[in-house]
Amino acid sequence: MSQNASVGIVTPQKIPFEMPLVLENGKTLPRFDLMIETYGELNAEKNNAVLICHALSGNHHVAGKHSAEDKYTGWWDNMVGPGKPIDTERFFVVGLNNLGGCDGSSGPLSINPETGREYGADFPVVTVKDWVKSQAALADYLGIEQWAAIVGGSLGGMQALQWTISYPERVRHALVIASAPKLSTQNIAFNDVARQAILTDPDFNEGHYRSHNTVPARGLRIARMMGHITYLAEDGLGKKFGRDLRSNGYQYGYGVEFEVESYLRYQGDKFVGRFDANTYLLMTKALDYFDPAADFGNSLTRAVQDVQAKFFVASFSTDWRFAPERSHELVKALIAAQKSVQYIEVKSAHGHDAFLMEDEAYMRAVAAYMNNVYKECQQ
Repeated sequence: MSQNASVGIVTPQKIPFEMPLVLENGKTLPRFDLMIETYGELNAEKNNAVLICHALSGNHHVAGKHSAEDKYTGWWDNMVGPGKPIDTERFFVVGLNNLGGCDGSSGPLSINPETGREYGADFPVVTVKDWVKSQAALADYLGIEQWAAIVGGSLGGMQALQWTISYPERVRHALVIASAPKLSTQNIAFNDVARQAILTDPDFNEGHYRSHNTVPARGLRIARMMGHITYLAEDGLGKKFGRDLRSNGYQYGYGVEFEVESYLRYQGDKFVGRFDANTYLLMTKALDYFDPAADFGNSLTRAVQDVQAKFFVASFSTDWRFAPERSHELVKALIAAQKSVQYIEVKSAHGHDAFLMEDEAYMRAVAAYMNNVYKECQQ
């Protein structure tokens, strides 16, 4: 099958869970929905299921298109599909929008069943552990006792790692890509500046902006512009834009003069059109709070002592937001705990966003690993 093959037209499904979900902060969601997409077929043994966990701004739409007119495919279409590294002719692949999201799962845009109004800022803060708990409920709903693999990049990789700790018997393989066992101080600082841009926007209205018919567009735009810079490699950004001007000579003002300024403002504007500010706040907080070693005397080795999954860990040379050294921490802890782990450090010019790109060595490594996962399914 060609690497360019697609899963085709896909239809999202909203799965209702008429059950309470107790969150890590002590609050309870009386019920919740998860928006999902599935690709491929679950085999008779139900042992070929792969869960895709998304990063900060991702969602359930991993591959394919929602209609023939769609301009864009799912966010990981180069990775998931017929003949691709995560082969939908072999695996039953599940993508979902996490709790707190703005693409159909219960979140700030959802109706609070206790008030009959949108949650807005009243939607509770959720953690990676909460997401994994809700994903376990989804696995139960789908009749999946054990995932063949859980795969994620960045924040998605954190979820894959947490799964192996929270439900060790339910994961055979974890692919943790461009991720970290916890955020660095610098990353927490970046997240706080992004949140402050949103929280101090005059149109934020304490998070209930939709009921005021406003959107904190300026704050969300700035948050995305700053975040986008951290996802790119400095050299790659320089090679793409350099100091190129949009017109001849300096204008001696504060409008768009450099090409890189135009690019970042375009990215910010596009993001405002598709993402919710309250969701951005929730997702960055989940990133900040993730620290599985904290429950084990700050020992990552102890945190992974009981995991049963085998690991594939990948990092990228120019990723300074989730630097290779952060992946090394996880690999060393897994080795110290005598767990099975394969590690690849990919030379790339794309920075943190490299996990979304088609670097040949990276794609080949994931394909080889998933080929072995498939062979296990046949045994």
